[in-house]
Amino acid sequence: MKTGDLAGPILRSVSRSFYLTIRILPASIREPIGLAYLLARASDTIADSADVPPAERRDDLTRLKAAVEQGGRDGLAGIQSRIRSSHAGENTLMAELDRCLGWLESLGEFDRTQIRAVLAKIIRGQDLDLARFSDTDRTIALRADDELEEYTYLVAGCVGEFWTDVCLHHLPRYSSLPEQRLRALGAEYGKALQLVNILRDLPADFISGRCYLPADETTLALWSLKPSAARESYSKWVHRAAELLESGRQYVRSLNPARLRVGCYLPWELGRETLSLLSEQFPLETGAKVKVTRGAVRSALLKGLIAAFSNRPLTAPILSYP
Repeated sequence: MKTGDLAGPILRSVSRSFYLTIRILPASIREPIGLAYLLARASDTIADSADVPPAERRDDLTRLKAAVEQGGRDGLAGIQSRIRSSHAGENTLMAELDRCLGWLESLGEFDRTQIRAVLAKIIRGQDLDLARFSDTDRTIALRADDELEEYTYLVAGCVGEFWTDVCLHHLPRYSSLPEQRLRALGAEYGKALQLVNILRDLPADFISGRCYLPADETTLALWSLKPSAARESYSKWVHRAAELLESGRQYVRSLNPARLRVGCYLPWELGRETLSLLSEQFPLETGAKVKVTRGAVRSALLKGLIAAFSNRPLTAPILSYP
């Protein structure tokens, strides 16, 4: 698989939006970021395959992690035969997984090492998720704040670090901030986007028997009978997401390359818009999935063009109340 394949059917079939993002990135970082996305999407497809028992999915994640780290193909055919998705692009990706692994081996040592490290963390987070929520006969909640913080780091915060490391390596003038500070902001930015997704998906997750808002069994039982009782905890995590998005704002403000500013600004603006909507309504009471409008997406794209050269779009408030 060569660089040109990024413009081909695999990435485009999995995610048209990310495919468009990849196309605006500088050429030197397209391969490692594009491939890391595909491998993470493959592990996510395995983790989300509800027709396969959780224990088998955990085993398949272990096999994929070994294949990424060691370059072998043991167990790959079994994974491909078991995993089926309702998303056609994900089925295409799973069928081409051996080519993706071969592509990984063709990259330089730095990029290979970074991809293997971030995939190990992502798969660790997915494995923890499957272990915690393996009992499908009852609703289960995370037990403590630290568990939610750890989960958001493992599945998204580490991606912010990976993105930062790859960009700093390939683009010497990537940011005006010191490397250590930028990595910390990148991790918090990634956690912010994941936490916004968790808050948005609360109703669907609750129906499926999982609750990412930390709670003991008594509190969770109360929430099941009276969703409004979860408002205080929900509000706490809305404010935590806003705090983390503030780190995202600082991250984007520090960037130099125009293309990277656009690519990093768009998730921030859409995350901010989503969180603003979430702060105005409580999904567990309405049962509705909060989603930004097409008009808001178009507005974000226009603001992104301005953000390529100016910090003015980054002055917008994250929440409309303190």
